Amino acid sequence: MLLEALSAAILGLALAWAAARRLPHRLPARSLVLATGVAGALFGAFVTHSALGAASLLAVLLGSAAVCSASLSLLLRPAGRLRGRSATA
Repeated sequence: MLLEALSAAILGLALAWAAARRLPHRLPARSLVLATGVAGALFGAFVTHSALGAASLLAVLLGSAAVCSASLSLLLRPAGRLRGRSATA
């Protein structure tokens, strides 16, 4: 289980670093992105390990990557200005 947690943390850090490097204009501060990536990956590994038991490391890392990418996607800001008008105008 220690190997799963360490692998998930490294995977989350790598995914968060790639996202912060590729989309710096749409993400908040790099430290927040990196912390969210690691936390999301560890939480995904925990949930996957709890659901599947002592399954393969690959299954745990897939679940970890899925939750990590979902948590990183919550940090994204819109690319441009919103085009819609407010209802009060």
